[in-house]
Amino acid sequence: MNASDSIAPAVRSILRAAREREAPEGRVSVDARPFDGALTAAEREGRVPVIAEVKPTSPTTDGVREGDPVELAREMVAGGAAALSVLTEPEHFGGSPETLTRVREAVDVPVLRKDFVLDEAQLDAVEADLILLIARFVDDLPGLIAAARERGFQPLVEVHDRDELEEAIEAGADVVGINNRDLARLEVDLDTFERVASEAPEETILVAESGIGSREDVRRMREAGADALLIGTAIMDGDVRENVEGFTTA
Repeated sequence: MNASDSIAPAVRSILRAAREREAPEGRVSVDARPFDGALTAAEREGRVPVIAEVKPTSPTTDGVREGDPVELAREMVAGGAAALSVLTEPEHFGGSPETLTRVREAVDVPVLRKDFVLDEAQLDAVEADLILLIARFVDDLPGLIAAARERGFQPLVEVHDRDELEEAIEAGADVVGINNRDLARLEVDLDTFERVASEAPEETILVAESGIGSREDVRRMREAGADALLIGTAIMDGDVRENVEGFTTA
């Protein structure tokens, strides 16, 4: 992790909480549902591959989305989501490992654990199919990717610029999320995906993250090379099944 990088106070608070969180006991072993297979199935059925996010709240959204996360997840899958993302960070996003477990038991699509995972011990909080690793915040990215795969996880390595993309590829990442939200001002710029994706190896699975709020955004990210799109706020705001259907048929 590059400590000299400028990051917003909200992000610093999240990182501080992640470091202070008690490490789980034991070690998980996951029989993961293949992410690439889920994307292929969506494409074959004529759907845009969307990772729909069960997102109660966040530092960049107002209020809290009420409702049973399991029912929301089922509606997302019914609407055509190829995979789901579930927040497990409790203090700032209202998530929990228990929620992810309940969701994963209720659906048959791959489920991404979205959290600020900084070291190997934190991998063992809960079973999931994919696990988010944020390149900028990990000291030993190759080691953490290897440790995740040893447990059966499929790592999704998040990057924000070309340097981080290069670091992720060199570390062995084959699924890369490009986040359109910068970490300094928390502002969204879809140009980010377009700039960074153009440098990615052809075989890399690319996920566009943050700021996707319309069918036009979906088309733009797809034209720039997105194999999947992670969409949270725009799906959670309103009827989740209807919203997912709108994005997957864009």
